Amino acid sequence: MVKHVILWQLKEEYSAEQKKKITSEIKEGLEGLYGKIDGLKEIKVYIKPLESSNADLMLWSVFESKEALKRYATHPLHVAVADGKVRPFTSSRVCMDFED
Repeated sequence: MVKHVILWQLKEEYSAEQKKKITSEIKEGLEGLYGKIDGLKEIKVYIKPLESSNADLMLWSVFESKEALKRYATHPLHVAVADGKVRPFTSSRVCMDFED
């Protein structure tokens, strides 16, 4: 199994209320990919960080193989969520992929 973990920070220009709406829409969009992309075994977006955090949201996903992760990265449904709900609103992204 391959784990794919991403941490994002939202752009600072957004109010707390706007950030809440944006993170909810990102969560809905990414978690909505479950069952639609071959090889995607689990996907969860966490949007309620503790005050000690320096990220606004986190993606935790599990793929059956490295090849499945590569297919996910370019899958049209994933690209639509990334381009429409994630990238326009985030200022930073940190990713770690690993086999477990």
